[in-house]
Amino acid sequence: MPQFDVHRNTGCQRETIPFVVIVQSALYDAYRRRVVAPLVRKELLGPVADQSFNPTFTIESLDVVLHPLEIVSIPISQLGVCVGSLSEAGDQIIRAIDQLLCRV
Repeated sequence: MPQFDVHRNTGCQRETIPFVVIVQSALYDAYRRRVVAPLVRKELLGPVADQSFNPTFTIESLDVVLHPLEIVSIPISQLGVCVGSLSEAGDQIIRAIDQLLCRV
């Protein structure tokens, strides 16, 4: 499961968060869980104040926004089907996570 692969959300919030993106490094592929960031439907969020922290992507014709504040670790068995990859936006995703973790 490559970093930045996008999977369907199989959880109870799948209407609001239709997809998750794997942000975990491949260094930990042997582990039975994956760290994922939710991709929230843009129309449910309203205006995005900081595009660098909450970049927008289009997945299966849906505009979704990365939500780093909701990063979570889930068992591999709970990942839905892979629907694509955001590897071309990997630097953008890492910058958003770095922003979350930076010292002020």
